[in-house]
Amino acid sequence: MSLRTKFILFAAVMHLLLAVMAYLLLKENVYLFLGMELVIFGSIFITTQLYSTFFKPLSLIRAGIQSIKAKDFSTKFMGVGQKELDELINVYNRMIDQLRHERVAQAEKHYFLEKLIQASPAGILLLGFDNQVEHVNPAAELYLQQPADSLLDKHVSQLPKVWAEQLTQLQTGSSITFRVNGIRTYRCHRAHFLDRGFQHYFVLIEELTEAILQNERQAYEKVIRMMSHEVNNSAGAVNSILGSLQYYAPQLADDHRDDFDNALQVAIDRNTNLSRFMANFANVVRLPKPKKTPTDLHALLRNLALLMQPEFQRRTIACTLQLAPQPLVVLLDQQQMEQVLLNVLKNAMEAIGDTGEVTIATQVNPAQLTITDTGSGIPESVRASLFTPFFSTKEYGQGIGLTMIREILINHGFTFSLESDQEKEVTLFSIRFSG
Repeated sequence: MSLRTKFILFAAVMHLLLAVMAYLLLKENVYLFLGMELVIFGSIFITTQLYSTFFKPLSLIRAGIQSIKAKDFSTKFMGVGQKELDELINVYNRMIDQLRHERVAQAEKHYFLEKLIQASPAGILLLGFDNQVEHVNPAAELYLQQPADSLLDKHVSQLPKVWAEQLTQLQTGSSITFRVNGIRTYRCHRAHFLDRGFQHYFVLIEELTEAILQNERQAYEKVIRMMSHEVNNSAGAVNSILGSLQYYAPQLADDHRDDFDNALQVAIDRNTNLSRFMANFANVVRLPKPKKTPTDLHALLRNLALLMQPEFQRRTIACTLQLAPQPLVVLLDQQQMEQVLLNVLKNAMEAIGDTGEVTIATQVNPAQLTITDTGSGIPESVRASLFTPFFSTKEYGQGIGLTMIREILINHGFTFSLESDQEKEVTLFSIRFSG
């Protein structure tokens, strides 16, 4: 039973008793009866005033509570001329002003934080209690190469393969650095924050690729220049001496002359090959900046397929072009891109050996090129090192091809990846021209 009901019930009972008493007095004395009637009317008036005085503040408090429950902090009350009630109204109005101020401040901070997360160059994954992805910023979408819609509500173990392997084992408060497809290097740090008394987790993703590439480039450029300088100077001087020795050949006996000439020629050829060997390394260092022009990528691919066709036929490799029906014009350095694609196609042929298939496919939106081969695939143990300068899995390989591919595509601002599935024996090299 509410307080209001109890008050009304009490007042009704009391006035009923007074009415009974008045009725009894009517039989005794009319004047006493009239006096009792006046008392009853006065009591009713006083009770009404007390009801208004007691329960009007309660009505205001109830209305205020409803506003707070509805999170409506714009409702305020006016003074009614009663000291006690006006004090209550003033306290309520100050509380509402403070709550409104706090809510506006919180909303502004939340809006600022949201904008900061969206604009951050670092990738951010917000995780729920059970490691489900609750929010992904644009940088994280770019790094994981997937739109936010396909990442939300997924467990970290369901992210793209390398990311799932690394983030699943990442503990709160620790960091990890790893490579994706041997190309892009990332550092991830996992931490937590408190929101409304509950812990929430997030992963901060920072790309280190450019900084690492810059350090690598500075290191191997210096080494190559020193090596090239020493080898070329030495080879040039030795070749000069060997050339001078050829003038002494006629002075030798006939049965020694051929051996002498052959030995000199072998030494000269070896020095020439050594100079050419060093020149290949120097070409990576001297790689010019791309001179980009609008280029018909489909025409370029058809020409390359035609150029490689004799070697494909010799190895019984089928080359299939699956080009988009729309024209694909890309701003690039045609000569450098030809070098990239020739290296990729040669690697595909070497991976296949004899009898297999190479598929060259394009799409317009987004502008992308993929080259797939049915070779033996790339072992998991070497994938992280594929684009490391001068790393090679070939017995006499220099490791220049993939390094040059990496440098040219990075200088163009194109993103690329090399993925392999050994079970299906398929390797896919893709270039995304939109960056």
